[in-house]
Amino acid sequence: MKFSYKIEDLDCAHCAAKIEKAIAKIEGVQSVAVNFLSQKLTLEAEQENISDIMNKAVEVCRKVEPDCRIVLK
Repeated sequence: MKFSYKIEDLDCAHCAAKIEKAIAKIEGVQSVAVNFLSQKLTLEAEQENISDIMNKAVEVCRKVEPDCRIVLK
């Protein structure tokens, strides 16, 4: 299943690529795309695992760019 999230304060395309690469390594993620221009994260994963995956994705995002945050609504 595909999920989309808004990303706030993502400052550069290089950081977006680093975040995308790190999230792709999270177990259960089938595919991921971080778009710097639209400030959007799109990932594909199983519905029952999405909560754990997104918690890990938020940690990854903070490590790469501390001011950046993924809006989980």
